Amino acid sequence: MEKIIVADDEQKIRKLVGGFLEKSGYEVLEAEDGDEAYSLFCENKSDISLLILDIMMPGLNGWEVCRKIREISDVPVIMLTARSEEFDILTGYENGADDYVTKPFSPGVLVKRVEALLRRANAGGASQNEKEISELVFNDEAHEVRLEGKEVELTLKEYKILKKFLESPGRVFSREQLLDSIWGFDFSGDIRTVDSHVARLRTKLGEWGNKHLKTVYGIGYKIEEN
Repeated sequence: MEKIIVADDEQKIRKLVGGFLEKSGYEVLEAEDGDEAYSLFCENKSDISLLILDIMMPGLNGWEVCRKIREISDVPVIMLTARSEEFDILTGYENGADDYVTKPFSPGVLVKRVEALLRRANAGGASQNEKEISELVFNDEAHEVRLEGKEVELTLKEYKILKKFLESPGRVFSREQLLDSIWGFDFSGDIRTVDSHVARLRTKLGEWGNKHLKTVYGIGYKIEEN
């Protein structure tokens, strides 16, 4: 049974969301603030499949919890926000969130979002060596990328960027995250080098790149499956 952490300082929200998730076959761990949510995750790291984090919580807020978790895990994270303001949404994505839901929300819709994220995460873990989206096939074991059956020649950095995107389709990666992950924390060059590498990668992938490799303005980049 997959375990999900639901963190919200409002007990009625935790019980409502938790009840729907349990009816759908998930085990729910509740946290009433950000500190408890992070502690619960660290104590059960290998067993947690997904987290649902309210943004405004005592102690660590949802953004801070998500950012700390992203330092040690790629587990899917859904943010709950009481407002639909762009700042809340963009900040969530910038800190590594995979999705967001605005209050008030339909618990049934939230469960569907959970199921979609878990399907994507489980599909990504099922085959670590080969991933496929549309006509693009990425084979990490052979260190090979094929598009419509033809091999695409990529530099090592371009290859690593594409691999990073394909490991978490739909997730937005900031330029800082890509720079730290691909170039390393000690890189002292211009952050715009990320933009130039992504631009070249998109060009090499042609129509596929224009369709699936998206710029999220003000934040970074992501791969869309559809």
